[in-house]
Parts: sequence; structure tokens; C-alpha cells
Amino acid sequence: MNDEMQEMREAGQEDAQAERLRRWRLMLGGEADGTGCALDSAADLGMDRTLNALYAGDEPRGKGSLAASAPNVARWLGDIRTYFPTAVVQVLQKDALERLNLRQMLLQPELLATVEADIHLVSTIISLNRVIPEKTKETARMVVRKVVEELERKLEGPLRQAIVGSLNRAVRNRRPRHSDMDWPRTLRANLKHYQPAYRTIIPVTRIGYGRKKSASSLREIILCVDQSGSMAASVVYASICAAVMASLSAVKTSLVVFDTAVVDLTPELHDTVEVLFGVQLGGGTDIERALGYCQSLVRTPSDTILVLISDLYEGGNHDKLLRRAASLVNSGVQVITLLALSDRGAPASDHLVAAQFASLGIPCFACTPDQFPDLMAASIKRENIQQWAASAGIAAARAAQ
Repeated sequence: MNDEMQEMREAGQEDAQAERLRRWRLMLGGEADGTGCALDSAADLGMDRTLNALYAGDEPRGKGSLAASAPNVARWLGDIRTYFPTAVVQVLQKDALERLNLRQMLLQPELLATVEADIHLVSTIISLNRVIPEKTKETARMVVRKVVEELERKLEGPLRQAIVGSLNRAVRNRRPRHSDMDWPRTLRANLKHYQPAYRTIIPVTRIGYGRKKSASSLREIILCVDQSGSMAASVVYASICAAVMASLSAVKTSLVVFDTAVVDLTPELHDTVEVLFGVQLGGGTDIERALGYCQSLVRTPSDTILVLISDLYEGGNHDKLLRRAASLVNSGVQVITLLALSDRGAPASDHLVAAQFASLGIPCFACTPDQFPDLMAASIKRENIQQWAASAGIAAARAAQ
């Protein structure tokens, strides 16, 4: 029995070693990879062929075997969907766009229709929308709409619940119904009424969440989005969030995008795809000019939340930018800077400007789309955003010394 168990363990170890060698062989590619592993199955050979077409050669572009042939590209797109799961397909497509200059596939509707759509593909389409030929534009819109609708379904519920819930709880009342009781505040307010004999607190003073729906409980939210090329994914997510918030009557939402010019896309928020095709990615950056326009939209500063989504690389006047930001804060506007609104982690950003903004009381950090609803809820309830970020595990910029 012990001999049989030992043989089974050894066989299992051999299988695990063979699988490790197989994976290294597929990652390294080529016959002289040093693993000594031969690929036998048709699936492994096909997988190796598709990876080799993309990653063969030392140069980042032009060394793969896809060349500029539309049939080759179409065949390769079909192969990667055959051999790899969707998440890996999206990575391979993104690498193909960057390494092999396959942007021409976005100019041909028959190829674009075969692509696995994701946020990165949408960003690329938006960056090319000025040069996409008319015959491809309808296909491009269909691809963008598919991704947008999926993201809207994902974000709409949490965002709607967070905003409406936080507005309802923003007003306190002293005669709450049981379902509206704010128990933590009520208990703190009644500690002096503790009854040792009964080991309980008598809630003489009751504090609850209000349900006031008058105009005084409304908030105005302005999303001011940098549309430089590095902010492409943030532009897509910000547009979707703005469209969702614009559907809520409890808040007034504006969407402003900018480079060296400023464009107010608020009238287009009924259709996110139209918003995205109205964006012009790339170009310079004049953050001060954009903040100046947003300041002109402010009606009630104390009820306004201005979310600047930018990496803070200012192409305009740096000192004027700081004065404009200070003016907004001093007027009572709640200003928040998101260095990115995407799933891709901490971006490259101007750390000096971020630190100077933090010194003005403007929180600066990167935020994922999943965290954005909670951020809006905390802002509406006028919570300390720096503390909220810390509790969410987000590293915010520190104030300049």
C-alpha cells in the first residue's frame, strides 16, 4: 500500500512538472526555449502559433506574422477566441494594437465586428473616431454601445442607490420613525440617560435620518474631465457615470470635457454613445480654463460638488491654476480631484500639483469605477473625503510641505 501511494505521489509530481514546462514553453515560444518540452496536441500548437504571431521578434512592432493583411488579421482574431478565455483575448487584442499597429482593423467593419469589445477597445475607437470612415462608423457605434450598456448595467444600481440614499440621510430629524432611526447618534446623544439597574440607555432624545425632498436637499455635481490621450479610460467611465447621475432628478449633473478648449457635453447626457463620440482625445491641457468654465456653472457653492478628473499635467499657467482652485474652495464648492477613474491602478500624474491641491484642501487620488458610487455618497453627506479614501484603502496625495 505504501509503495502504491509513493508511486501515485511521484506520478503526480511528474505531471505537475510536465505542466509547468508546457506553460513555460508557451510563454517563451520557439524551439530553442531551454525547456526541452515539445508541444504535441493540436490545441497547444494552435495556441503557440497565435502567440508567436503577436510576440515573436525583439522589436515591439512589425516583427509578427500578421503583417497588414486583413485575412490574416481576421483569422488571428478568430484563433485567439478559440484558444483563450475572454479576459485573455482582450489582453491579446490590446497588445496587438500597440505592438503590431493593427489600428487598421478598426477602419474595416468586417474586422471590427469580430473583435472582443472591452473598455480598452472603446478608448481606442474614441481616439480614432475622427478618422474612421463612414462605412465603419455604424459598426463602431454598435461596438461602443455594447460595452457602454454593459458598464451602465453594472454601475447604475450602486450609483443610484448611493446618491439617493445619501441625499435622504443628509437631513436629520428629531421625531423619526423606527425605520429612520440613526441608532449610533441616538445612543451617543443619550449616554447621560444610562440606567445601571437595567443596563440600558433610555432614548429621551431620538435622532433619525430625514426624508426631506425639497430643493434645499439637492446637490449639483460637475464632472470636469481631462480628455488628453492618457485619460481615455477615465473619459469613458466618467461619461457613463455622468449619464447615470443625469437620470436622477435629485441631483443636477453637468459633464465638461477639456484639452486646451472646453466643451460642455451636458445636453448629450441622454445618450452616452453620443457623448463619447463628441470627445476629442489627445491634444494639450488647460486645466485652469476648464475650472474657470465650471466655476461659471456654480449656482449654490455650498451645494456643489466639482470632481476634476485629470492627471494634473497643466499646459497652461500653473499659478493661475492654483489661484482658480483656491477660489473654488474658498467660495464653498467641494472640490475633489481624481487622478484617474479606471481599473488600471495609480496613474502617472503631476505629484507637485497634487500636493499643492492637497494643501488647498482638495483631496487627490485615483479611484476605480466600483468605488465611485461610495465616493459620491460620502461627498453628498459632506464626510471627510481624506478619511473616506483612507478607509477604502486609497492612497491620497499629501499636502506640500
